[in-house]
Amino acid sequence: MKEKSTSPSSKKRKLGFKITLGVIFLVILGVGVYGFSVYSSVTETLKKTHEPLKRAEADQRVIDLSEGDPISILLFGVDQREGDRGRPDSLILLTANPEDQSVKMLSIPRDTYAEITGKGTKDKINHSYTYGGVDISINTIENFLDVPIDYYVEVDMDGFKELVDAVDGVTVNNTLDFFYDGTDFPVGELTLNGEEALKYSRMRSLDPKGDLGRQERQRKIIQGFIKKAVHIETLTNYGSILEVIGDNVKTNLTFDDMKEIRANYSQSRHNIEQIQLEGSGKEEEDVFYYLVSKEERTKQSETLKKHLGIE
Repeated sequence: MKEKSTSPSSKKRKLGFKITLGVIFLVILGVGVYGFSVYSSVTETLKKTHEPLKRAEADQRVIDLSEGDPISILLFGVDQREGDRGRPDSLILLTANPEDQSVKMLSIPRDTYAEITGKGTKDKINHSYTYGGVDISINTIENFLDVPIDYYVEVDMDGFKELVDAVDGVTVNNTLDFFYDGTDFPVGELTLNGEEALKYSRMRSLDPKGDLGRQERQRKIIQGFIKKAVHIETLTNYGSILEVIGDNVKTNLTFDDMKEIRANYSQSRHNIEQIQLEGSGKEEEDVFYYLVSKEERTKQSETLKKHLGIE
């Protein structure tokens, strides 16, 4: 199967890939491994990445990371565009429960039709970022799924290839044979460099599952990145990794939060369940929307809330 190559500007707009969970584990793992010099470098990097949410204290769930309370993290990658704030091309809501040492990853299609919180309108869920950045996006997804979001990690996808190359590539088990933008992706175990991983996570039109298939490949890249990120040998390029993270990542996680996650949550990475938000496509005035039924939203909401220990 072959797919025609697209222009560089079109490619950039189609970046729809999430590696932020791996970024979290990578930064956290370095602390305590290389001593003060790396500790100092990580501290300085996280000063650049830290950006708190604009929400009232009463609206923030009380989480005790030292006690291993279950947590939720919204992961999204943003295609920054000249002249505006850009928008995320894919969204993943992650919940981690260290008691049963498991992680659930719910993919939210970017075209999902949802009410934009505080704006009195319905639109594609990823457009919530255009309306009001991280804060509106989080409020919109919380209301859509009725699930609290404790933390977020945002990645500017300009740094994508550099991050994958900095950990010497990622390995995935590919189940769809396709040829895309000059690169062949046969069925089987593949080790991909940054450029190849970007292509692998971006292709959509050749996949029988469409955007759902693309999201599955994105999650495979995340898991592959995590496996590389938690090994000591990955840290040989630590300086370049930190530089890319500092320039391309924003999160409300503090350095102390990350140290607690390293201590109490890292074993959860061995048991990751991928969840797809099921729905159907619909065109309205030549605009495509992904419609999710109330029953499906309730089903996935109950799954995630149970995982978070919420009655």
